[in-house]
Amino acid sequence: MAEKRILVVDDEIRIRDLFSEVFSRAGYMVKTAESAEEALEIMVKTPFMVFFLDLNLPGLNGVELCRRIRKGWPMSICFAVTGYASLFELSECRDAGFEDCFTKPATLADLLAAAEHAFTKIERWKKR
Repeated sequence: MAEKRILVVDDEIRIRDLFSEVFSRAGYMVKTAESAEEALEIMVKTPFMVFFLDLNLPGLNGVELCRRIRKGWPMSICFAVTGYASLFELSECRDAGFEDCFTKPATLADLLAAAEHAFTKIERWKKR
């Protein structure tokens, strides 16, 4: 089976480091980026199928990044991670193609469950 790769995009180094450690310990290959622009550069070189994106990024925000990811890689699965979310933002997230939205601080168990569910879903798609 192919390596399970996760790209975490957040402008807070503490969040990037925490997600990287948690997902790495669970057996995932994790790469992090501090901006949407950096994430897009990484994706040109390395394929990813699962993404955890902060909504409030400097420059290109997480919602627009999700739209670009889903356009270029339609089978990918994106999760929103935010410190705050209004109903409007949650609606915008759904429209952009996010699978789900987590409010910081999200539980590590929920994040791990989301990642595992995403990769299970991807494997089912590949078998069709």
